[in-house]
Amino acid sequence: MPSLFIYAFILSLASLLIVIWISHKYDFFMDRHDDDKPQNFHTNSTPRAGGIGILLGMSLLLFFPLGAKFIISVLFAFFSGVIEDFHRSISPRFRLFLQFMTALSAVLISQTVVTYLGLGIVMPYWLGVIFSIFAIMGIMNAINIIDGFNGLASGLILLILISFAFISYTHQNDELFHIIMITIGATFGIFVLNFPKGKIFLGDGGAYLLGSIVAIIGIYLAAVYKTVSPWYIFAIFVYPVWEVIFSIVRKLSMKQSPLQPDGYHFHMLVHNHITKNNPLTAIFILSFMLPFLVASTWYAHSSIINVQISLTFIGCYLLLYYYLYKKEKS
Repeated sequence: MPSLFIYAFILSLASLLIVIWISHKYDFFMDRHDDDKPQNFHTNSTPRAGGIGILLGMSLLLFFPLGAKFIISVLFAFFSGVIEDFHRSISPRFRLFLQFMTALSAVLISQTVVTYLGLGIVMPYWLGVIFSIFAIMGIMNAINIIDGFNGLASGLILLILISFAFISYTHQNDELFHIIMITIGATFGIFVLNFPKGKIFLGDGGAYLLGSIVAIIGIYLAAVYKTVSPWYIFAIFVYPVWEVIFSIVRKLSMKQSPLQPDGYHFHMLVHNHITKNNPLTAIFILSFMLPFLVASTWYAHSSIINVQISLTFIGCYLLLYYYLYKKEKS
């Protein structure tokens, strides 16, 4: 419904403009441009409280029973990051607990549980619960990891949500379609302020919030509809998920802690050796992802095809990554 998208967009955008004004006036939620961080690519101090505006835009979900259930879950995700955005240190253990509560509440309240993995693989319900909790937490953190350049994370979320909107529309699920349109509107509110100029950042709160809602919607689709392959959900998330997996393997192979940030993520190498420009980096990577997203959406019913799509993406990623990594080292 276009009106829901517009209402959510206006509410999100207006809230974010107020957050930007307050942040600059009272020095709240500011991300310093001169901080010594591997992913620091901005030249001006910028508010990192985008999650606040997104959450307010998503408050329209409360008008739908399923949307209200989703809101309860994603609130835990939002608070797991926004405390850090406010420059109040939160222990990794407590952050992980809040993210666990996000996934657990989604499983218990909205029955977001996948037991069929496609290709004839069926899990018992208890194992499906564990798998679904792990998947939701993993996607949340994957979205946060790729949030390094203007429009990259929010742009990817918009593409994923558009894919989910198409699937829900073709399955005539009006409630879920309206929920997705509201989430698109709320996300678009920050996208227009973040891309290309970077007036405000998602922050941890925004990244975890968006990561949790798309993870919950994706698993819900695969759980409710047998015609939606769980491998379609994996293929839709293949870039951020593979980025996490590859980063862990890469760091362990170099005898580094997987939790230690570094400057060798895919988006950083693309910036350093291809685009050399902040917003162009997002355009390049989203353009790189788009054919795979379109293909996986078109063949959402087929596990075999989505496995092939995922493996093709991983192959292309590895070829480009090693080419850029050699340039970085040289």
